[in-house]
Amino acid sequence: MNKREYINQAEENLFHVYNRFPVVFEKGQGVHLYDTDGKEYLDFASGIGVMALGYGNERYKEALKNQIDNITHTSNLYYHLPMIEAAGKICNASGMDKVFFTNSGAEAIEGAIKTAKRYAYNRDGFAGHEIIAMGHSFHGRTVGSLSVTGNEHYREPFLPLMDGVKFAEFNNIESVKAQITDKTCAILLETVQGEGGIYPADKEFLAEIRDICTKSDILLILDEIQCGMGRTGSLYAYQQYGVQPDILTTAKALGSGVPVGAFLVTDKVASNSLVPGDHGTTYGGNPLVCAAVNVTMDIMEEDKIIQHVAELTPYLEEKLEDISSKYDFVSGHRGLGFMQGIVLNETVKPGEVVAAALEHGLVILSAGADVIRLLPPLVIEKNDIDEMSKLLMEVLDEFK
Repeated sequence: MNKREYINQAEENLFHVYNRFPVVFEKGQGVHLYDTDGKEYLDFASGIGVMALGYGNERYKEALKNQIDNITHTSNLYYHLPMIEAAGKICNASGMDKVFFTNSGAEAIEGAIKTAKRYAYNRDGFAGHEIIAMGHSFHGRTVGSLSVTGNEHYREPFLPLMDGVKFAEFNNIESVKAQITDKTCAILLETVQGEGGIYPADKEFLAEIRDICTKSDILLILDEIQCGMGRTGSLYAYQQYGVQPDILTTAKALGSGVPVGAFLVTDKVASNSLVPGDHGTTYGGNPLVCAAVNVTMDIMEEDKIIQHVAELTPYLEEKLEDISSKYDFVSGHRGLGFMQGIVLNETVKPGEVVAAALEHGLVILSAGADVIRLLPPLVIEKNDIDEMSKLLMEVLDEFK
């Protein structure tokens, strides 16, 4: 079948909740994707930040094949070796103490919310506590994660959602302070906002929130589902800020392509919150996905991928600065590491640029109302950045 026939067949059966681009990807290798027509695409989206190792990594593939030969599922009624190993690696690397593996980032947020509420319930002896989240945030599309997502467009059709959520302004500490009451059990934010437009937290802002939470026994929840796992030049972005969360959520690149997420907590939170029967998952942390976590962590450490991101970031930012200075409708760029956004003015729509880029063989994303988002695999090299810059400028030339 040709591409159009594949797409028509898909639309006969798939629930149309995505406006998919007209391409049918068939395979990937390195940092490139290939469609069913054999066309090559440079991937600067990495499956929305998932494919940290790119495509076709032989060590990664071999680890998953070996695990399939052994066992893929046991349920959480039993221990298994990949989970034990993965738990140790992620706790040691993050500085957290306990981990609960989930199937997705949204489920990690759900677990974090429940943990915070249970912590406050155990402490105070009553329910009805509140969470402060941030405007323009994005935490997922389940009812709980949508309740703490600071975008009315996403929430409005599904009201009423979870009670007890207040929204503050990101990077405005006075806005946060104004929302705090004796019912506040947690403050939740992305260390770097992704969907909202690639906004890193200010160091002073995050430090002050950490101080407030410590003094008032409020739990600090950091969502690093998108910005974590090496993307910003450290394993987790908060490690560049000199703070430690009480609860951390992670997913996307955690398994480099298999559906796995996690929320991690400190010993203090673990000892005073969820107990057996409070939370669970049938598939979460099964042997297959934990094998993917293990090999991902190993490759990142042994191939020095995080250092690679930190070393190449100035070169990427230099190219983005060149792009920003060349076009009147580009007002600048911002981000950390390999999580970057190019800001457009109102005359050019990001979605149109993303669609045009696909025609040129470049896969990129949008974020917010005015940002082109770049989330390349963490294994890109300088020549890939050069190719991205060349292709993107060809695309932007069409919008002059």
